[in-house]
Amino acid sequence: MPSRKLPPLNAVRAFEAAGRHVSFTKAAAELHVTHGAISRQVAQLEAWLGTALFLRRPSQLSLTPAGRRYLAEVTAALDRLAVASLHLREEAPRSTLHVSAPPTFTMRWMIPRLSGFQRERPGVEVRMTTGIDAVRFEAGGYDVAIRGGQAPLPGCISIPFMTELILPVCDAALAERGRLRTPEDLAAHTLISYTTEPYGWADWLTAVGLEGLRPAGTLRFEQMFFALQAAAEGLGVVLVPVFLAIDDILAGRLCAPFGPLAARRRRYYAHAARRSPAVDTLIKWLLREGRATEEAMDAWAKSAPLPQT
Repeated sequence: MPSRKLPPLNAVRAFEAAGRHVSFTKAAAELHVTHGAISRQVAQLEAWLGTALFLRRPSQLSLTPAGRRYLAEVTAALDRLAVASLHLREEAPRSTLHVSAPPTFTMRWMIPRLSGFQRERPGVEVRMTTGIDAVRFEAGGYDVAIRGGQAPLPGCISIPFMTELILPVCDAALAERGRLRTPEDLAAHTLISYTTEPYGWADWLTAVGLEGLRPAGTLRFEQMFFALQAAAEGLGVVLVPVFLAIDDILAGRLCAPFGPLAARRRRYYAHAARRSPAVDTLIKWLLREGRATEEAMDAWAKSAPLPQT
């Protein structure tokens, strides 16, 4: 059987979107590329076909008669391809991916985003367990372990997907009511801590030159989640990774009164014993979501007021 002479398929896809919208701009937005990329792809297809598909006039785009006929055929073909692919995906056996992650990370960051992963990858079932212990894949029974750290783990796949900045956070009303303007003002407030904290108040106060500061009170919890909740209720100030609080900071419910001052920086890693399609899919998703969170943190850090002196 002679080989099929197919047109460039990326160009066909670009043409179909442009023809359906009768707009290169809307096609570019749908396919997440530039207007120029759509224009070049369509021109490539027109050259391959040897005929014009669009009439290009100033401020106006329209299909030629050949373009209209071709669009009807291409749209039907792509629809059939999409339906056939969807049926195969629904019939394919589901992959189960066991993931271990810290409790507060799971509740505050992973769960709010997990529905997006499930919509994108319905064939991968994620089963979450929580833990902060050392990574042991066989003993823990998980495929991927998410942990904060300063370096990759030896002997496994370690992919950094997000930067962690640990800094003081409190209820926005408390900061305003308690006149929390400079680090010295912490002497009039309660400092909240937790057993699992990677960066304690003594470390942060030393970093800002206030190692001798005595707070009005202290409050200690076992887990970060409870400490962060206590801060959200106005009970004091807590040191937490800003990515766990960024949504509330941007919404004005929480605040970081001193901005990124003396923040401790480390990375969050996805560790895996071995690669697989499901593992690669999850890591790709974590990288994308991590970039989005970092962009939100960067935007906040640029706009955060400097602490008063």
